[in-house]
Amino acid sequence: MSKQSSRGAPGGRPARFTEAERDAWTGLLRTHSIMVRRMEEMFRARHHLMYGEFEVLLRLSRVPNRRMRISDLAAASLLTSSGMSRLVDRLERAGLVARESAPEDARGANATLTPAGQELLSAAAASDVALAREAFLSLYTRSELEQMGRFWARFLERAGGP
Repeated sequence: MSKQSSRGAPGGRPARFTEAERDAWTGLLRTHSIMVRRMEEMFRARHHLMYGEFEVLLRLSRVPNRRMRISDLAAASLLTSSGMSRLVDRLERAGLVARESAPEDARGANATLTPAGQELLSAAAASDVALAREAFLSLYTRSELEQMGRFWARFLERAGGP
């Protein structure tokens, strides 16, 4: 019989969630789903921007020279390299990023945030903060937010995330 039978999971833990585990896990997943949907709707309505496009503009704004390899943008997201390339194409057509050859790799390309992209990002970021505060952050005390931040940091450290 395998170690992951109906009687238990690896490490000797029961194969089913405890009530606390279930509430924590499903709460995280449902909250994420609701917030992403609300952000998508808000970005589309106010800024004619998809959430993934906002994320790319934000990432570009946080790196030196506001420039990043498209393959690195893809690696930092849930998109494939070709999916990210198509997203960058849309942003380029809108004048929000410029695509440039990567001098260090003749086959690669960089995306650079344009002044128009920075302007749109500034407006969208203000909307993002307002929505996050109104729909999520305002529900918690400062102490709870600090504790939540430590929870996420612990997970990200173990997962090797940024």
